[in-house]
Amino acid sequence: MLQWIAHILVDAIVLLIMARLLSSVELKGFKSAVIVAFIIGILSFLLSWLLTAILNFATLGIFYFLGIGFVTRVIAYAIIIEIADKISSDFKIHGFWSSVWLAIIMSIFSGLVDAILFQSATL
Repeated sequence: MLQWIAHILVDAIVLLIMARLLSSVELKGFKSAVIVAFIIGILSFLLSWLLTAILNFATLGIFYFLGIGFVTRVIAYAIIIEIADKISSDFKIHGFWSSVWLAIIMSIFSGLVDAILFQSATL
């Protein structure tokens, strides 16, 4: 539970920072960022495996066999960000490439949160 809450908060902070840095990402405030991060978390939990499987099938698993399977995961995450854009009226993202960049940044920070929480859990 702590890990999930940490992910929501970190994702919300990343969303806020990216909204300030990129003109193609619009977000109304911290409360909206938390809600959008929650939506992305739920959608990721429900759809990520399905989108990744579809993308692996569509590309004949070429990225998986080349050892760069993270590409399909980032694209799946970008699609989830696009869906969150359609669900939330307080979050707008202009262009799929902005979603891809946001997905990459959010994935990096999520990996860091996982590493920190895993490290603290083993101590």
